[in-house]
Amino acid sequence: MTHRRPTSQPRPVAKPQPNPIELADLPLRPELVGQEPYGAPQLDVPVRLNVNENPYPPSEAVRKEMAKAVANAAKELNRYPDREATALREDLAKYIGFSVSSDQIWPANGSNEVMTHILQAFGGPGRTLLTFTPTYSMYPEYARNTHTDYVTRARNASFSLTTDEILDAIDEVKPDIILLDSPNNPTGTTIPVAVIDEVCAASDAIIVVDEAYQEFTDAPEDSAIALLAKHGRLVVVRTLSKAFALAGGRLGYAVAAPAVVDALRIVRLPYHLSEVSQVVSRVAVAHAPEMLARVDELRETRANLEDWLRGHGLDVVSSQANFILFGRFADRHAVFEALLDHGVLVREVGPTGYLRVCAGTPRQTDAFRAALLDVLPTARRLETEED
Repeated sequence: MTHRRPTSQPRPVAKPQPNPIELADLPLRPELVGQEPYGAPQLDVPVRLNVNENPYPPSEAVRKEMAKAVANAAKELNRYPDREATALREDLAKYIGFSVSSDQIWPANGSNEVMTHILQAFGGPGRTLLTFTPTYSMYPEYARNTHTDYVTRARNASFSLTTDEILDAIDEVKPDIILLDSPNNPTGTTIPVAVIDEVCAASDAIIVVDEAYQEFTDAPEDSAIALLAKHGRLVVVRTLSKAFALAGGRLGYAVAAPAVVDALRIVRLPYHLSEVSQVVSRVAVAHAPEMLARVDELRETRANLEDWLRGHGLDVVSSQANFILFGRFADRHAVFEALLDHGVLVREVGPTGYLRVCAGTPRQTDAFRAALLDVLPTARRLETEED
């Protein structure tokens, strides 16, 4: 008699459960306890004007060339990329001008990584970074993550800085690194190159000028890069994320003396910049005039929007970037939420009572104006009640 084995039923597969350990149970560095990850809200709304992006993507022709470059690079993705990003540095040097050579360029994954490299090389335990607030909210995190002491002094009433104000702070703090944001985020105000020149001449600190929004200024050629031949401890930081409409490409770069670049090369991780990032960025830089074609339009949009906001009785900080800081509101969060209810996302950042909006397309700007007009009566009623 033949016996058949009973057909086995598949055992139910248990869904993997995460370990129940909580953040509070981990041996986190003490200075990280209670901290939140950096990040502006990423919300799926019709009008996003909160992170200072260029609202116009690369053209179809440029996108096709980028795709072709990536496809070619993919043939050798089994190999490590050029860890010195030689060709990209040469392209960036040609774009920048000012007689800059490729050995004065250091690219990385966004200006964020460039800044981290600078503090890894010149900051660290027992060293101090001085900057002036209000300013970019990532700066203290760069310092924290590199164990660099972070010290700030306030900007003046117009959110600008004079030579004397900077030098007085230097005399008091005696910093190892001075970080000057120009145009400054979130205020959009600039520091004249003549002021930077005087500060460099008076201090032996590493002086970092963050020019992430320089292409949006009324005089983009008026850059601290012009001072590099005079000042060996000056570092100018730029990005392709903003004016170049390449925020998703994550490419920033420093311009400095070759010796400074060599210092940054010491601390960078091996092969830190992928081949895909390098080839996409090279296509962008090769098409610089086309990639920057909308900058004049966005500059005009910013100026017109400033006038419009002032015309409706709002306090506006004159900006040289692609964004505007405006207010003041008794409850800025209520205004932020009300705009969000209208499908418009701005940024709740900067001094108390202010919001920041970036220049968008005509459709986006019109939507922002319409939403704000609807929100303003309630905001002003709150101000009256506050008084």
